[in-house]
Amino acid sequence: MTVLEPIEKSNRDFVGSLAKGLRVLRAFNDEHDRLTLSDIARLVDLPRAGARRLLLTLHALGYVKTDGKFFFLSPKVLELGFSYLSSQHWLTIASPVLEGLRDALDEAVSVTTLEGSEVVYVARYPVDRVMTLAMDIGSRKPAYCTAMGRVLLGGLPETKAREILGASDMRQFTTNTRHTINDVCEAVHDVREKGYCLIDRELEDSLVAISVPLRNYHGEILAAVNVCGHPGNLTLADLEARCLPALQEATRKIAQMLV
Repeated sequence: MTVLEPIEKSNRDFVGSLAKGLRVLRAFNDEHDRLTLSDIARLVDLPRAGARRLLLTLHALGYVKTDGKFFFLSPKVLELGFSYLSSQHWLTIASPVLEGLRDALDEAVSVTTLEGSEVVYVARYPVDRVMTLAMDIGSRKPAYCTAMGRVLLGGLPETKAREILGASDMRQFTTNTRHTINDVCEAVHDVREKGYCLIDRELEDSLVAISVPLRNYHGEILAAVNVCGHPGNLTLADLEARCLPALQEATRKIAQMLV
């Protein structure tokens, strides 16, 4: 099978109207749940007439609703996300094992994949504790300063990892955040050597985490799995001594099931 490489926007096969329609859908988020036509035109940098045609099309297809002034997403948009999740058969197989891991450790477990310079949450197995950081399915976090991101970067060739880091908005979230390409590459190299990543309050001061790769039977990395919590309840020593062996055993079990 031929592997398709991303095409440039100038390529004749690039469908600009589809790209613009997706930009309109992405304009809606937790900060912009209801938008006027003018709002959308400004946010996606389109003329009002073009934004109007896209909104009317999305409305006709059922992805957008309106009260006459404001536009907002309809539940039908969820079909796009669930189509992805339902097509990832390994998630269905892995889910009972990861739920068991959550129950055994009594700690939150998450699964992410790499999308550009960010990790995207594709599964969550939370515990009954308040987390200050939003980790819902579909949410995104920067790869360079998260345990799962560094695990996924560690599965890439060095040149590709550096390319992704070069495209990242690398800023310092806490005093512990590694935020230069060389520093993060050093951390990623350490992940490759050890096979896991331990993060100590790099994304926010109230979060520690440990992550390992989730591989298929052939050793290819499908995703990253982590255990995370508040440093007041979960120490770095506990992450390595108690959570890491359980994480590694769970991912080994899943790999054996993904034949």
